[in-house]
Amino acid sequence: MEKLTKPFQGSDLLSKLEESATLAMARMSRELKETGADVVSLSLGEPDFDTPDFIKEAAIRAIHENFTHYPPVPGYAPVRQAIANKFWRDNGLRYTADQIVVSTGAKQSIANAILALISPGDEVLLPAPYWVSYGELVKIAGGTPIEVKANIESDFKISSEQLRASLNERTRMVIFSSPCNPTGSVYTAAELGAWAAVLRDFPEVFIVSDEIYELINFEGTHTSLATFEGMYDRTITVNGVSKGFAMTGWRLGYIGAPLWIAKACNKIQGQFTSAASGIAQMAAKAAVEADPSVAHYMVSAFAERRQLMYELLTQIPGLKVNKPAGAFYFFPDVSAFLGKKAGDKVIRTPEDLCLYLLKEHLLALVTGEAFGDDKCIRISYAASEADLRKACSRLKAGLEALK
Repeated sequence: MEKLTKPFQGSDLLSKLEESATLAMARMSRELKETGADVVSLSLGEPDFDTPDFIKEAAIRAIHENFTHYPPVPGYAPVRQAIANKFWRDNGLRYTADQIVVSTGAKQSIANAILALISPGDEVLLPAPYWVSYGELVKIAGGTPIEVKANIESDFKISSEQLRASLNERTRMVIFSSPCNPTGSVYTAAELGAWAAVLRDFPEVFIVSDEIYELINFEGTHTSLATFEGMYDRTITVNGVSKGFAMTGWRLGYIGAPLWIAKACNKIQGQFTSAASGIAQMAAKAAVEADPSVAHYMVSAFAERRQLMYELLTQIPGLKVNKPAGAFYFFPDVSAFLGKKAGDKVIRTPEDLCLYLLKEHLLALVTGEAFGDDKCIRISYAASEADLRKACSRLKAGLEALK
């Protein structure tokens, strides 16, 4: 066999993709912990609660009832019907079971939609800040991610005027989350209605509405974009059980979509992973059939932590902070600290700042650049009160040490 003349570097696609910043920071903090360092990590977006017992019991029953064979690619029919019922009960959206596709996490649900609808050269609008994987998934499909910037002064939400100014004949899709990862911002019904009024003028544009944080909303009711006039037939509503029911490790997400798009996503998924775990599906069925109030104890705890974090973060001079309406993140503006020095090293970017805080103050946070923002960092408060207090103390010390 002929030897390679130079080391093989992998595919062109591989070279275009960035490692997930949240996973990278989690990896670095884990490696540091393994050396014995007392690292406080607020980098991952994962509830620190355990899955409720009634959901675990449903999974145990599924094992005993032998839900251990290959399920249909889009999910078991009773599971899809339960999800369709949830969409009607909670969101006012009428879907049949055939319009539901169950996937191995909401990330795969989003990937399916992008791969089913985006062709090379298509532009995809990403209201920024946005979740780290949106842009990379668009690149995998050959599309071009286009950032539409918001900032802390607007609570990190883009206006309908910004949306209109960014749409053109090359735009094929808009992807957004509400409540938002990384900012915790929530689009109101009025704001989404204004978006819908703009999007009705661009009928060739699809919308991926990522609603995975639906249940973690502190200040109002959740609104789905697909409920507005003209939006149902081109909106893919993404949700799952990871955040609201503390089921991140079960890897179970789903979509509700127009039938032809659901069929397209089913076709894509059939060539990648096929069906999600049958046991996880039956656990998710129990979750979506339950009254959402069963998860209110977690939401109440997050609300208390949000207040604690707001009080602690606003005491740090130079840090610009808003109060997020949902999810479990703060996304403070750290631009006042960029250009300062840690010893001989200049902190030029939020990434530099996060690496400095990890190495020198044993605090793991995530750079805002990964989310399309070069002035902010993301802080998850899905952690104990003791860890949150310790983290804010270290953050304050680290920022005050910069000269």
